[in-house]
Amino acid sequence: MNKIIPLSLVVLASLYATEVELAPIGVESTLITDVAQNAQTSADVAAALSVNVPSIDMSRRSGIANDILIRGQKRDNINVEVDGTKAYGACPNRMDPPVSHILANQIDSIEVTEGPYDVTSFGVMSGGVKIKTKKPTKEVKGEINIGAGSFNYRKFGVSGSGGNDFIRVSIAVSTESSDQYIDGNGDTISDQIDNYGVTSAQLQPEYKDMPAYTKKSVMAKAYITTAEDQELRLSITANRSDDILYGNSKMDALYDDSNIYSVEYNINNISDSYKNINLQYFHSDVDHPMATDYRMASATMPTMKSWLTTDMDGLKLKNSFEVASYKLGLGLDTSKRTWDGQYYMNDVMIVGNDINTSTNSMDNAVTDNTAIFATIEKAYGNFNIKAGGRYDSTHIQSDDITQQGNDYSALNANIFTTYNLNKENKIFFGLGQASRVPDARELYFKQNAKTPSGTKFVKVTGTDDLKQSTNQEIDLGYEVNNDTLDFKIKAFYSMVQDYIYYNKSLAKNNFENINVTVYGAELSSSIYVTDDISIDMGASYKVGQKDEPLTTQTGTNMADIAPLRANIAANYEYMTNSIATVEVQASDKWSEFDEENGEQELAAWTILNLKAKHAINKKFDFTLGVNNLLDTTYAHSNTYADLILITSSGAGDDIMLMNDPGRYVYANLDFKF
Repeated sequence: MNKIIPLSLVVLASLYATEVELAPIGVESTLITDVAQNAQTSADVAAALSVNVPSIDMSRRSGIANDILIRGQKRDNINVEVDGTKAYGACPNRMDPPVSHILANQIDSIEVTEGPYDVTSFGVMSGGVKIKTKKPTKEVKGEINIGAGSFNYRKFGVSGSGGNDFIRVSIAVSTESSDQYIDGNGDTISDQIDNYGVTSAQLQPEYKDMPAYTKKSVMAKAYITTAEDQELRLSITANRSDDILYGNSKMDALYDDSNIYSVEYNINNISDSYKNINLQYFHSDVDHPMATDYRMASATMPTMKSWLTTDMDGLKLKNSFEVASYKLGLGLDTSKRTWDGQYYMNDVMIVGNDINTSTNSMDNAVTDNTAIFATIEKAYGNFNIKAGGRYDSTHIQSDDITQQGNDYSALNANIFTTYNLNKENKIFFGLGQASRVPDARELYFKQNAKTPSGTKFVKVTGTDDLKQSTNQEIDLGYEVNNDTLDFKIKAFYSMVQDYIYYNKSLAKNNFENINVTVYGAELSSSIYVTDDISIDMGASYKVGQKDEPLTTQTGTNMADIAPLRANIAANYEYMTNSIATVEVQASDKWSEFDEENGEQELAAWTILNLKAKHAINKKFDFTLGVNNLLDTTYAHSNTYADLILITSSGAGDDIMLMNDPGRYVYANLDFKF
């Protein structure tokens, strides 16, 4: 009964209690603006998205660098891009997911697509996130952001932009750090590890109070006008994170360094019908060593390190046309990703020639993709139709000659229609199919392991004959927009053939293809009560089922399918550009879960957040807030064995659960000039 009351009060979830503006760019997508101005509690993009988009959940990995799920889908089931570039994480354990390679205070907007409705990018099987960072301006201007919060959180950022008709440049520099957060029980991350009781995973005494992370980032851009309606765009982003503590993992990241380079040439207004051509080349690389240096395991045994790197090169050509009221798009897309990993003992690489000791985790696995895509859009009175198609050809190969290479081809296609009932009301319907290939971890990954008697062996968790996954999905919904109400409800039904799933019960080759069904609904609404008072609401609910149990298992519940989640926020604009917000977030009990693959029942939770953003003048904003005011103990994410987490060897073989932060008080000062 205690959980039913708060959930009935918040059966709708706030799309936004942090003044992040949400503007629909199409019923199949949502555009989030003002991200940088409202990244108040951290620069973690996953945290910002999970608060502001009902379909997105966060997978907590640490105090920073958390992951996202769209409708219960994560990893390669969804696509993440930054200004058209991609930076895959190097860590097979998702310590550095793609969204962690950009900071929220560098972002101008984020477009979230739910479902297989983007053919312009590789791997948009169940959804995608396209992040656009701030563009250089001709006007000389800048911004300074200073933040502080509980757990010794410190943030400083400065950015500037300016130029002329020939060249515009911008640069943004930021640094961020925090001690270990404290959960509602009063436990630090180290305390949570101690409470779990696996001695080898505990921090050594001298590291028990170590900071949770430090993170630095630099982004620089130059836009050069080479001719009328022609522009050369150059950008570089560098991220440097150090000593990142991952509480319920067996290792911590010594550092996580990433670089993203982009060269783009854009031409507008080529002719009356040929509107745009855009050619972009990008390169990204990630260097990620994780080790047991800070854990008790290295106090009595050799220090173990898993060091992985990944890099990617991509080239994309896009063309836009307007012919007889049709909007057309044509493009070519090609990319090459390399993923490599080695194991070290006491900083000495372990040569992988003895099956009883160790081997490389990834042997220079290469994924080559080439694709062609097309889109079309046409309005017929009150009826609008969008359609797209994409053909992919992909080859994946490892240097390990004992593991087979694979060729994949896929035809992705979708159609999305909208009918405007009147100026305020519309209904929409979408039908799409999209595929994604297995990644190198799912195909080839190998890890060190021990038998109960202590004998070392190499466990090949990858399965090198996996098929690609294909999602066939239907979406439908209704939207209303007027002076007093913005409301959208959206339902979906997704059938995925050859879904790639981790089977904990198998001794090796743990990934297998199965068929699954995922369905649910999302709701969002803003009610403008008066000129000064508004209420923002929304909710998401989903169900995920395997068509048949995994090999040797009996359950059919899918992992990562969070229960009903909701929040509601009341906003009061007490003076121009000054807003006070009261928000309640809540989650139902996580009672449908995949126990055979490591998940566990999680209690329902409700948290209360308060925030006031005060405009001192046109240049200064001061923000004061508190998240989880009542210091509730709760956990956002479950413990699916797809992640390698700390596991007890005792009865039940349970997996360590990480609680989210308790009461968090923060303050920010933003100065624009």
